Amino acid sequence: MKVWIPHETGHDLLGELPPEVIVETMSDPDRLPSPTAGVRFWVPPFLAPAAATTLLRELPDLAVVQLLSAGADPWIGRIPPGVLLCDARGVHDPSTAEWVVTAILSQLRGFPALARAQAQRRWAYDEVAPTDELTGKRVLIVGAGSIGTAVRNRLAPFEVQFDLVARTARPGVHGVEALPTLLPQADIVVLLVPLTEQTRGLVDEAFLAAMPDGALLVNAARGPVVDTKALVAEVTTGRISAALDVTDPEPLPADHPLWELPNVLITPHVAGSVRGLLPRAYDLVGRQIRRFVAGEQPDNVVVDGY
Repeated sequence: MKVWIPHETGHDLLGELPPEVIVETMSDPDRLPSPTAGVRFWVPPFLAPAAATTLLRELPDLAVVQLLSAGADPWIGRIPPGVLLCDARGVHDPSTAEWVVTAILSQLRGFPALARAQAQRRWAYDEVAPTDELTGKRVLIVGAGSIGTAVRNRLAPFEVQFDLVARTARPGVHGVEALPTLLPQADIVVLLVPLTEQTRGLVDEAFLAAMPDGALLVNAARGPVVDTKALVAEVTTGRISAALDVTDPEPLPADHPLWELPNVLITPHVAGSVRGLLPRAYDLVGRQIRRFVAGEQPDNVVVDGY
């Protein structure tokens, strides 16, 4: 059987595979490495756009699509019947959790303002100090999956309090219906939910209004989870601040008002783009291939967008 992967370096990272597996590099859908017949397992490029799904129609023997991303939203509703869609759950836990911690500390300690002052060669102590701090804050994590757990583990040493929210309640985790009660108590709200029909626009005018004065919204999920118009209106007042690795639209146009706001930190969807990505990702891909060849169900099968 044939496996298509998007990185030449991935061949050396997959580990030992059964002899019947032929691995080919396919990074450009306009330049296929071989005829499409026999391709049973496809790994699309990391953060591939929805347009990449058009290749699905040309793979008659496809059985598994293994994503390199934790989010699967561009692929939902586009996978042919009988084909499994698997995400990269677990691969991005360390890097995304690091980004969340970095973003929180950067905003609370005034690093964006200090970086602007450094660029102007200004000693800005009187403009920034005293800064806020993370110690003692109450953090609401919306999306209590593997990345949410990694964020909690990394924030725990900062002596913070936690509330976790997921689609459905379970021990130690609130259901999404508890948000109206939890939001007014949250100093920091971290978004880590997948983009589904249920989460699209979850952070709307009412959600933002329920956050207390001085709160910080951190979006490491997907841009459309937040109503951008409502966010702009709220952060423009200066009542709350935001740290965003994702936006809607994305990329954010140069003339968008979010760029101008001093209480908004924006990074260009880089939370998962680290040097350790490919070794972790292809370790997962190798394990998934071996499971599939052995007749076992692959891990991380996406069901109902999750």
